[in-house]
Amino acid sequence: MLRCCRVTALVILLAHPAVAAHGQTVNDPEARLAQLGLSLPQPNAPVANYVRAVRAGNLLFLAGHGECGNSRLTGKVGGGVPLDSAYASARRVGLCLLSTLKAELGDLRKVKRVVRVLGMVNTTPDFTDHPRVINGVSDLLVAVFGERGRHARAAVGMNSLPFGMTVEIEMVVEIDD
Repeated sequence: MLRCCRVTALVILLAHPAVAAHGQTVNDPEARLAQLGLSLPQPNAPVANYVRAVRAGNLLFLAGHGECGNSRLTGKVGGGVPLDSAYASARRVGLCLLSTLKAELGDLRKVKRVVRVLGMVNTTPDFTDHPRVINGVSDLLVAVFGERGRHARAAVGMNSLPFGMTVEIEMVVEIDD
């Protein structure tokens, strides 16, 4: 009898409009972006001889991205660029990655899971807080995709990055056809 009541309570809870709406929002990343007050920028064209994304089976490999548009944070974290500014840059790079995903897939609901993120941070040799910078993108992905946004990750420091940018990120995503 107790098992029956638990199931009934769960059904009632899931049928509640607030819970149902939240569940629908989590399953619709674009609605979640709007709810967060975020919009996707226009993706940048590749700056060399490569493509922004390559599909292999049900995996989509996204090339390294910096911030979209002409204005991007440049400089080294630990040498003039504050940690909070680098975190914000990583979040903006995440929006650029999502923009490329949308351009490739047509609908972000096709993302089954974010598999892996590689975050590269332009730093001074003594800077050691790379994970806190790359949390900018990780926090965004979890906010937009929920549990499907949790991913394996590497956050590494670099002596330099293209065009002096502060953050470059690449990503692997599993796609649901």
